[in-house]
Amino acid sequence: MLTLRFEDGTIRIEGLDESAARAASLPGVAWDERGLVARTPAFRYADLRRALRDADSTVADHVLPEETLSLSHSYDLRPYQRDAITAWRERGDRGVVELPTGAGKTVLAVDAIATLGVPTLIVVPTIDLLTQWRRELETDFDVEVGQFGGGEQTQAPITVSTYDSAYLRAEDVGGDFGFVVFDEVHHLGGEGYRDIARLLAAPARLGLTATFERPDGAHEVLEDLVGPKVYETSVDDLAGEHLAAYEIRRIEVELGPEEREAYDEAQGTFVDYLKRSNLSLTSGSDYRKLVMRSGTDPKAREALLAKQRARQIMMNADAKVDTLGRLLDRHRDDRVIVFTAHTDLVYRLSDRYLLPAITSETGASERQEILDRFREGTYSRVVTANVLDEGVDVPDATVAVVLAGSGSEREFTQRLGRILRPKSDGRGALLYEVVTEETAEERVADRRR
Repeated sequence: MLTLRFEDGTIRIEGLDESAARAASLPGVAWDERGLVARTPAFRYADLRRALRDADSTVADHVLPEETLSLSHSYDLRPYQRDAITAWRERGDRGVVELPTGAGKTVLAVDAIATLGVPTLIVVPTIDLLTQWRRELETDFDVEVGQFGGGEQTQAPITVSTYDSAYLRAEDVGGDFGFVVFDEVHHLGGEGYRDIARLLAAPARLGLTATFERPDGAHEVLEDLVGPKVYETSVDDLAGEHLAAYEIRRIEVELGPEEREAYDEAQGTFVDYLKRSNLSLTSGSDYRKLVMRSGTDPKAREALLAKQRARQIMMNADAKVDTLGRLLDRHRDDRVIVFTAHTDLVYRLSDRYLLPAITSETGASERQEILDRFREGTYSRVVTANVLDEGVDVPDATVAVVLAGSGSEREFTQRLGRILRPKSDGRGALLYEVVTEETAEERVADRRR
């Protein structure tokens, strides 16, 4: 008889000697010379159990706790949410669901947790999301919810963790949870974070995201760790019924004469170096070569610094600041979120228009106070650099102004998602893109769209 136990991020297989371990066609199984025992990575646990069942092996399984949870919730799932759950269950309770921001990914997970009724770990990227998830789960299930992160390390049958804390704890607690939910699962594609999934034995795995694909292709690795994409629907599929109808308006502005001169000079220095070095402006690998060369080649460093100057000029143009003033005046009765790419511009806009500012430098308590006042209507607008792109619940915002951003489709989708939650009065959502014409920002804006 074989005995299975969780141990330090692996499944320890007792009763299988060295020769049998080497000969066995069991998923991921190898002989551990130090422990003199057969092992497989913890994430292979479900595959291992399946293989042993197919081989009619007698197994004493001590990997997961026998604890079951009696949970229920009051949500009435929307048709697309039910379809997503059905697709996930048909794939053996493994896989990724891609839904637009505001479409109820949390509700989906709550239903899955209640359906499975096993100890569950929820992994999230930020402290804000950790707080939101914990509050939501305690309300839905009326149970104590544990927390890894944010200065707290308390474990319960349902526990919420940041990715950073899960990375530190997975090796120890990987045998305590039968179900793991990865919110914003694209974060799991990071080289270090992948170990979270590898060190957990949980056979049931659900990934949630608004944009699964990663530019570096790491989403393909996640299919092995979490499962394939099992369901997706788009913003346009849900807009007008389950999400607010929306409109995107692009406003083009001109650089001032001094800005234009400085931009053309800086951009020219960058482009000239690329031509002399036979590097491509559109190639990510060539851009990485430039960054590497800048450590030893003064001309490469000069070109890189010139590119940064050009980007600063086009992203923070004076005309953008003036345009924002007109938009804020036009939407004085609406709740508005302003997105930028640089912290300096956030503070410049905050001073100019007396806007509450949230950046990476904003303390947790101050950030929470600003968001609470924004939700309750004390503040009607807020300006931020990236911090509100992901995972912040701002249900009543109706207007977004993107003054600057990257070419990332994910970033753009998340920013749009901040204003797509259905409004009680049935109003639609409006997103403005403010783009500096005749600069590289035009290509950036086209790429993210």
